[in-house]
Amino acid sequence: MKHQNALIVAGTMALTGSLSAAAGGAELNPANPFYAPSALPFHAPPFDKIKDLDYQPAVEAGMAQQLAEMQRIADDPAPPTFDNTFVAMEKSGALLDRALAAFRSVSDANTNPALQKAKSALAPKLAAHEDAIHLNKKLFARLAALYNKRATLKLDPEALRLVEVVYDEFVHAGANLKDADKAQLKKLNEEASTLSDEFSTRLLAATRDGAFVTSDRAALAGLTDAQLAAASQAAHARKSEGYVIALQNTTHQPTLQSLNVRATREAIFHNSWVRTEHGDANDTRAIVARLAQLRAQRAKLLGYPTHAAWKLEDQMAKTPQAALAFMDALVPVATAKANAEAVEIQRVIDSSQGGFKLEPWDWNFFSEQVRKAKYNLQDSEVKPYFELHHVLENGVFYAATQLYGIQFKERKDIPVYQEDVRVFEVTDVDGKPLALFYCDYYKRDNKNGGAWMSTFVHPSRLLDQLPVIYNVANLPKPATGEPALISFDDVITMFHEFGHALHGMFANTRYPTLSGTTRARDFVEFPSQFNEHWAIYPAVFEHYARHYQTGAAMPPALVEKVKNAQNFNEGYALTEVLAAAELDMQWHILPADAPLQNPDEFEKQALAKTHLDLHAVPPRYRSSYFSHIFDGGYSAGYYAYLWTQMLDDDAYQWFDDHGGLTRANGDRFRQMILSRGNTQDLAAIYQAWRGKPPSIDAMMKYRGLRTQ
Repeated sequence: MKHQNALIVAGTMALTGSLSAAAGGAELNPANPFYAPSALPFHAPPFDKIKDLDYQPAVEAGMAQQLAEMQRIADDPAPPTFDNTFVAMEKSGALLDRALAAFRSVSDANTNPALQKAKSALAPKLAAHEDAIHLNKKLFARLAALYNKRATLKLDPEALRLVEVVYDEFVHAGANLKDADKAQLKKLNEEASTLSDEFSTRLLAATRDGAFVTSDRAALAGLTDAQLAAASQAAHARKSEGYVIALQNTTHQPTLQSLNVRATREAIFHNSWVRTEHGDANDTRAIVARLAQLRAQRAKLLGYPTHAAWKLEDQMAKTPQAALAFMDALVPVATAKANAEAVEIQRVIDSSQGGFKLEPWDWNFFSEQVRKAKYNLQDSEVKPYFELHHVLENGVFYAATQLYGIQFKERKDIPVYQEDVRVFEVTDVDGKPLALFYCDYYKRDNKNGGAWMSTFVHPSRLLDQLPVIYNVANLPKPATGEPALISFDDVITMFHEFGHALHGMFANTRYPTLSGTTRARDFVEFPSQFNEHWAIYPAVFEHYARHYQTGAAMPPALVEKVKNAQNFNEGYALTEVLAAAELDMQWHILPADAPLQNPDEFEKQALAKTHLDLHAVPPRYRSSYFSHIFDGGYSAGYYAYLWTQMLDDDAYQWFDDHGGLTRANGDRFRQMILSRGNTQDLAAIYQAWRGKPPSIDAMMKYRGLRTQ
């Protein structure tokens, strides 16, 4: 998932000398669709009126407007109070918020050359905007004056938390630096912002160019007729002959488990592995090396030994040492299980007279045969029971209704940014409007890889705003007239991203800065991963796992196979994520005086150092296409997916101990976890709900990692 700062909606870090310098005095044409709040329900973006050329001037005018608002706060002759400082800041930036939220969604999910040009032009300006606020002396002096006497202000707990969070945010961003150091910080941040944007642009182009293209149908033996039709349609969309197998964002590609021709599997894997390493205009390795260096230099300037130390200070883990210790403890268990799985796969290869050693492009194909042998189960057996839209409405939505009492109704009168996007109004248990939810599930060449959640309208009682939330994924689009049959992994992705959506929908905080998913990375993935558990919960599974043609429930024998195979390949799955997470951390514990790294050599050394250099189990992402950490805000934070597995499994154990999926349990979880945002220390929020600190025991149990 992706985030944006709730107080200062703009990007990542640069500097101007004063608040008035960053965005100039841009005035917005009243004809611009962003000029006034949207008149649509929930203030949803009026995509039917928005043109590509509307975004940049609206964002620039929004920056100018927010800077003027912040300047008035800084120059206020009245003594600082909570209302004239913190609350006033929370109310700032309305134009920027609505313009930037819409722009980011479209530029990530449905981009084009005009939007990419605007994104590149805005990146350094947005960075300068954020620093222009964070590094302003007069503004920070007002914040500090209130922070230093916060114990005497008689604030309610949420207001007190806001004072502490915003003050810490400013200090973390360099507010206490000397002027000369602030000037240096500007240069580092501006370059980092520009490079991150360039990384994103190159990766999108490289991923598109890395697609496997063939006119030989025999090369795709093993794919279903529906998959072949979709590949043909993808080729037609590119005005090409034959078939196109587009790349996903991860190292491994979904089609590798089905393709019979080993040379095709190898070619697709190779295309994925080196997508951004051809020494051409889309090569990202120099950007990766420089970004890591810039981040280390910035951390030193801010008083931290490494970027990871700076980044984790306000996370649950607190230090890179704690995050590394957590991951290091998992490595022996994960790799032992992965090695055992590799032995089984090699045995299958040998028994079929393969005559070759297991390679990364063989794993999924032959592990599917192992799964069939062990559990008498194949992916092709279960896909007919997972039609995307049925899973959404009768699985994802159904589970939320059973837990929280909320209802969903499709709205076809709300304009969307792309024809495949669907919109639903969400009604609370008391019949009142709760949220608007958009879902954009199909892969497109002009969409960033992966899956994520974000907001068009951020929830806040102070601003009287209800959430407008969207989920984006990259699931394969079927050929025209064909059903959208997806894998069980894709089902899990849908439940995961909707867990983020629920976290945003249930936000019940007054201040935007503390609202919804605006919290630590190593907590924010907890509600999403927790929501995955309901995908296999019997009452939910039976409700959505229906044959797309007959509507018949999945036969009990097949259901049992799915459950028995739930932890199949868990060693591989955990090891590939661990490898990516450790690689991320190794990049970001580099000191400021470390030389510029060669990404290929650094990656090899990092994986060897952490004992994750398993040839047949490559990291989920290589450095050169690791968008989470070089463009997506997860630098030194990818470990969060593992950390929050501990939380989500521990939480599900509580549900299991207290009756499972019930409204009472759901309401308690909503009130004590999902609605709280960042209004309290996150460890304290969890412990108050759970009754004790989290334990790794449930994770080891549910992931099948317990050693005998």
